[in-house]
Amino acid sequence: MNTSRPQFHFSGGYQPHDSHEWRRVIPALLAAICLLGFTGNLCVICTLLYGARKKKPSMIHSLILNLSAADLSLLLFSAPFRAAVYSRGAWNLSWFACKSADWFAHTCMVAKSLTTAVVARVCFLYARNPAKQGHLNQGTVWAVLLAIWGTAALLPLPEWFFTTFRHEAGVGVCVMDVPAPAQRFVYVFGKLYPLLAFGFPLLFSGFYFWKAYGQCRRRGTKTQNLRNQMRSRRLTVMLLSVTVTAAILWLPEWSAWLWVWNLREGSPAPPQGLIALCQVSMFAISAADPLIFLVMSEEFKEGFKSLWKWLTSKRALPVPGSPAAVQAGRPQVLPDAGPPPDSGLPNSEREKPECLPKEESVEKKENPVLPDVEQFWHERDSGPSAQDNDPIPWEHEEQETVGSEK
Repeated sequence: MNTSRPQFHFSGGYQPHDSHEWRRVIPALLAAICLLGFTGNLCVICTLLYGARKKKPSMIHSLILNLSAADLSLLLFSAPFRAAVYSRGAWNLSWFACKSADWFAHTCMVAKSLTTAVVARVCFLYARNPAKQGHLNQGTVWAVLLAIWGTAALLPLPEWFFTTFRHEAGVGVCVMDVPAPAQRFVYVFGKLYPLLAFGFPLLFSGFYFWKAYGQCRRRGTKTQNLRNQMRSRRLTVMLLSVTVTAAILWLPEWSAWLWVWNLREGSPAPPQGLIALCQVSMFAISAADPLIFLVMSEEFKEGFKSLWKWLTSKRALPVPGSPAAVQAGRPQVLPDAGPPPDSGLPNSEREKPECLPKEESVEKKENPVLPDVEQFWHERDSGPSAQDNDPIPWEHEEQETVGSEK
């Protein structure tokens, strides 16, 4: 390698495109990916946070949330700026945006790669013992996430140091300009960085996913074990699909990256359209991950349905201060159960409820009286009362005696 020749190539996704078709196609593809990925990742994050309110989140859920957060950051703070640069054919952003463009994009992608490796390890532990849900304390979860993002921010740090913004022929360009003393360091970095960011995490993930899938194929003897193994198998297949999809879509970007960073004097440079399409393929990972989660996971489907019902029920509530809210806040008055207005009873009698004394009602409940017996005693009580009130009872007795003799 000629150490006296400085390396120079464009950074931040910018290439001096001569074709106007590429200036329209690439921004349109990035805009579609941003819209689809933003909606999908937002649904995944809201579903996970809504489920965390009901139960303690597991380690796998926390790592999936980290994947979605990295995808969302990539689509919000990297893809729109690259679409703007590609559409104009020149770097018209700030110096800070130039320095952090490639570094931030690779930080998010390396964080996704390391998170996938940790997910594979946790998935294997869950498949080996499905009864253990993998719940950890919050300190362990935060320590793992901070270690992932710290490592992801340090690995692509040379891209920050050697990226600079300058003017060439009156046009602002963002370039990777490596001075001669740093050529050997950049040569080693260009070989090790793809292995540390992509190769080793992918091999680690594939190894543990293969072991997890082998654990899931073993049959259990109890019904509960069979259910747990079926659930762990679905989880393994879903996470393996995410890993394979990310590896396929990220491989073209790494191929173009190695081509550019190991370009020697006199060697052909990669086509501009190829570099742009490779970067579009890298951003497409952020739109593919939430689709896999929402399509292949029954838990995500049920959680999203519950979240949607909760949101629609909150919208259905009346607005405070509106007539509907005032009417809903008033106590409901039941209609009067008294006689109808045309029953002929005065108002005072309608309003008085017919109630028995407490002692009498209790006595009737304890000693009920049959209807025939009650009628008999009523007639007997009413008969003698008429004779007792008769002022001349002897005349009635004589008339009854004469009548009987006749």
